[in-house]
Formats: sequence, structure tokens, C-alpha cells
Amino acid sequence: MPLVEPPAVIDCLIIGAGPAGLTAAIYLARFHRNIRLIDGGASRAELIPLSHNYPGFPPGISGIDLLERLRQQVEGYGASVLHTQVASLQRLDELHFEAVLEDGSRLQTRRVLLATGIEDELPPELEEPYDAIRAARVRLCAICDGYEVDGDDVGVYGEAECAIRHAVFLRTFTDRVTVIVHGESEACVQALELAGHYGIRMIGDRVERMHIQDSKVLLLTCKGEELCFDMVYPTLGSRVRSELALKLGATCDENGALLVDRQQCTSVPGLYAAGDVVCALHQVSTATGQAAQAATAIHNGLEANPWGGPASARGVTAARRE
Repeated sequence: MPLVEPPAVIDCLIIGAGPAGLTAAIYLARFHRNIRLIDGGASRAELIPLSHNYPGFPPGISGIDLLERLRQQVEGYGASVLHTQVASLQRLDELHFEAVLEDGSRLQTRRVLLATGIEDELPPELEEPYDAIRAARVRLCAICDGYEVDGDDVGVYGEAECAIRHAVFLRTFTDRVTVIVHGESEACVQALELAGHYGIRMIGDRVERMHIQDSKVLLLTCKGEELCFDMVYPTLGSRVRSELALKLGATCDENGALLVDRQQCTSVPGLYAAGDVVCALHQVSTATGQAAQAATAIHNGLEANPWGGPASARGVTAARRE
């Protein structure tokens, strides 16, 4: 019987192709590491309409354009990108992991970098939610987009106390902020006093419908009241895409966000994480910084790969020198 060749073992598998995953791929490809980048699509960054929050782009840049620039850079270094999903991830031994892809194929790797991000909880009453986000009528991050408010009439929609905290933050940028309470939640006396102190209007009636009309966000309450805002910030939370790591026993916080050390390594040796999947500030600049830290630690933690001419450039299609 012919011998079955064991699968090739790569240096690092990067799962997720948002800003964190793409940045890690750039670093590791430049380190001549043999890597695979899993691009499952649906990056949260794709929803950014135009951000002035990312350094180096004074006119602003959209999430789609930023990701495209990063992809071009990854491809320029010859990194291998797989457009698929990881169905499962397991540890084979102390030195190896195995990923099963959605088509049933398997990849063995010595290191894994998880950059799978989060998925925002959007208002169920909101019609065409992704169109509303791309049109900048519904925004997901007050830190990223608060500066864009500039005196506009803003609604904050969510659980009472969380919404009030976000509303107070947005008072930095406008004096017209309304909290629309989602569900049956109630705010404590201190939170209500805080809202009153900052002149934040409170609406307790349930929302029946939310839609975009004439570049405004219209909300219809169950009592028939129609509210109109320039933009709405939902504060309903998010789902952390950390399942692959949790099944390996990685430590997380109460929301499922992964806990990492200073080198972005989880509690599972060899398993690293960067970006929104990590318990940290959810910012693109934070994600890229974490990815740089993780990629460098991964490279330094593997055996040296000394240069031996163009043929030795592992993980890239051609040797590149600047």
C-alpha cells in the first residue's frame, strides 16, 4: 500500500481577516513565515462608512477601503489567503494544532492567531440595518464616531443604564441626546440623576419600528409617538466570536472576550488573539497594535529561519527586499 503523506505543518494559521488578522499576516509574511490567512468575510470593519479616527488619513477612510489596502499589502508579500471558514480547531499535542475547514480539509499548524472579532447586536425593529450603518445613520461606536456628531440630534437605544452612560459620553459632542429604553430595563436613581444633570431626555415607551427616511432615523413607539433623529447609537451589546478558543479551554471574561498576556497569548500555549475578540478597547488602532505584538511574539517563539537566498523565503511566493 502506498504511504499516505502527512499534511504539511505551517508556522501560523491566522483566523479572521479584519484589521488585526491582515496586520498579523503582513508581519509574519515579512518575517518569511509559512502562514495561512482564513478570510471568512463579514468583517465588522467593512461597516465603517467613513472614519476620521484612524491615524494617517486626515480626509478619513472607509472600512472597505482600509481593508482593501491591507489586503493588497498582504498579497504583495505573497501570503496565502483562504476564503473559507474554520469549522473546528483542536490541539494535537504540545506543539501542533489542527484546523478543520468547512469543506472538510485539514490544516496543521504550530501557532494560531485568532482575530475573529465580535458581532454587534442590532435593534430587531430596525429595517435594513446594514444599509443604515453604511449610510452613517446608525453608528456602533461612540469613541470612533462621536466627533462626527457635531451638534446633531442623537438617539441612544438600549438597556437603560448602559444607554445613559453612552449618552453622557456623547454629550461631549452635542447637547441634543435622547435615551430610548429598550425592553423592560430600569435605571438606578444615580443613573437617572446623571441623565438629568446632563439634560438627557428619557423615552420609556417601547419601539415598534425603526427606519431611515430622508437621511433621518424615524422611530415609532408602541403608543404611536414618532421620534426623529439625525442618527441612532444602539447599545445592545455584542457577541464575541471566541468559540474556537473557548473549546480549547482559553480563559475569557464574563462576556466571552479572551484574556491574553502582554504578548497577546491566551491561556492556551501557542494560541494567540488580537482585535475585538480580546478583552480590550475596541478600536482599529488597538487591533493593529495587538496584531503586531502577537505576530512578533509568534515569530520569535519559533525556531530561527535564517536567510538562504530566494528559495528560503517561506510563506511567500517570491523573495522581496525593500
